[in-house]
Parts: sequence; C-alpha cells; structure tokens
Amino acid sequence: MKEIKGPALFLAQFAGDDAPFNSFEAIIEWAASIGYKGVQIPSWDKRIFDLERAAENQEYCDQLKVTAAKYGVEITELSTHIQGQLVACHPAYDTLFNGFGPTHAKDDPKAKQKWATEQLIFAAKASARLGLKAHATFPGALLWHTVYPWPQRPAGLVEDGFKELASRWRPILDAFDYEGVDVCYEIHPGEDLHDGVSFERFLAAVDHHPRCNILYDPSHLILQGMDYLEFIDIYHERIKMFHVKDGELNCNGRSGVYGGYQAWIDRPGRFRSLGDGQIDFGAIFSKLTQYGYDGWAVVEWECCIKDPEDGAREGSQFVKDHIIKPCARSFDDFAGAGSDDSLNRKVLGI
Repeated sequence: MKEIKGPALFLAQFAGDDAPFNSFEAIIEWAASIGYKGVQIPSWDKRIFDLERAAENQEYCDQLKVTAAKYGVEITELSTHIQGQLVACHPAYDTLFNGFGPTHAKDDPKAKQKWATEQLIFAAKASARLGLKAHATFPGALLWHTVYPWPQRPAGLVEDGFKELASRWRPILDAFDYEGVDVCYEIHPGEDLHDGVSFERFLAAVDHHPRCNILYDPSHLILQGMDYLEFIDIYHERIKMFHVKDGELNCNGRSGVYGGYQAWIDRPGRFRSLGDGQIDFGAIFSKLTQYGYDGWAVVEWECCIKDPEDGAREGSQFVKDHIIKPCARSFDDFAGAGSDDSLNRKVLGI
C-alpha cells in the first residue's frame, strides 16, 4: 500500500484581485501558512498562472516550482475545468457559457470548441514541463438537456452523443498520452460524465484510452443519491485524482435531488465545508489507501454557509487527520511460522 499525499488546496475558489490572492507567490505563501503542502492551479486565471507561457517556456515553469518550493509547497495538478466545459457545449447553453471563453468566441459554439481544444493541448504541454502526472478537467455536455427526457430520447441519440464527445476528446487524450499525463474528468452533474454508467459509456467510446481517468469527488455523488464508497470499489483503477469536498442530501416533502431551482442554501443537496456534511471521509481514505492511491488529497472548498478562509484552514487539518500511514508489515506477522514446504504438505495431509 501507498500513502496519500496532502493536504493540497484547489486555488480556484480563492484567486482574486485582493492580496494575498492576486499573485502566484502571495497565494502560495498564504496556502503554506495554513498548512498546505500542495496546490492545484486553475489554468484560466492569469493573475496567478499563464497557461500559454507555461506550455512554451520551461524557464517560467521552473521558476514557478522554485517559488512554490520556497514555501514548502508543490504544484499538484493544473485544472482546465472552464476550458474543458467548452470542448462540448450544447448550443442551448452557449449564451450562459460566453463568459468561459474569449471575446472573439462570443455566441459562437464552434469558435469556443476550437479555443478550448487549443487550451487543453497547452495544458498537456504545461503539465509535462511542470513534471505533473495528472490533469483535472470537465468533459462538457452534449446530452445533459436530455438527462430526464420528455419527450423520450430518439433511438440512438445517446450512442451518437457519446460518439461525438469521444471524437472531440480523442485527439486531446492522445496529446496528453504523448506528454505522459493522465486526464482526470470530474464526475459531475451538468456534465455528460456525471456517474459511473456515463463514464463507462465514454470510456468505451474512446476505446478504453489509458489516459481517460477519473477525478473522484464524493460530494457530486452523494447529491445524486449514489453510493460513493462502492464507486471506489468499482473504479479505483481509473481514479487518479481526489477532491476532498463535503456534502449533504436531506430530501423532504417539498424538494429532492433536483432542488426546485432554489438557492444553494435552501436546496436539499448542498456542498459543505469539510466535517460539516454527511460524507464518511474515514471510509473514503481507508478505501483509497487500500487500493494504493498515492495521489494528492486536494481540498476543494465550496460551502454556502461557512467563511472560505475558515473552511480552507479547517480543511488543511481535516485532511492531515485523515491521511493513513500504511502498515509496513502484516499485523499478525508475530505469529508467522515462515515458509516451509514440508509443513504445508503436512497441514494439507498430502
């Protein structure tokens, strides 16, 4: 067994215009000051990271690593959640996603897709220059508007949807494969890869590509009423990244999984700061350790109740308290009799 690395923090929810969140070095120093050993970097926020420059300039990447190491911090992964969403964006959502893409792609789904694909290729190169082995992203969605269909879906629609999704992602997966980096799709409602079955459909459509993997975030599974522990049993070989985020699902007589268009604070399913929700992280860390997961435990803070800086500070200690140091030998070694072929034959009666 191997030991999970951490704690690390996803910086997307903290980067901003005010110090210490407005520059790479300042936000790294802040993260280190509250106990983090790693950071996952949002690649779309140029206040703290320049993706295109990182893809082309080794010196820039080396300097980022030196700056992080100055504070005892590692860069764990890059994220292209924003860009990945636009690799496959149904026209019905194009207006809402205008803010995710560049100005020249406004109201133009094909231009958004072209830009997003270029961004993912940059991310593959940048990840390699930084010495990273995994990358976080969203797959996008062409079918999500049919997830609860009325009228019923036409025959073959799902198959055609995943075929198209795979055709868009296959060259990106190949680019990451060339750089030796895993693509980890966050399994997430709103994406065509939102549960195990939909991930399996996509995996089959890309011919079980070795770089097609999972970012495991139990909060998105509990909000769907899924067994987030059995998910690890089923998909552990493809889980290459871990977001530590809490959640709760308290369905009632007025609302359930879909939430009734309510604000986050009023929904039955809500994200919570670590330790404030219903997720059994003791069992999660045990299962991941059992299956040999040796990637990072990355805190993704999202909560509609608690202050973000308090949540980040508490999250650091929460992860430290849950990381398991694997035992180096079996607990019953003291009673072992060693290996003896003649003894074994005698015990077997042969």
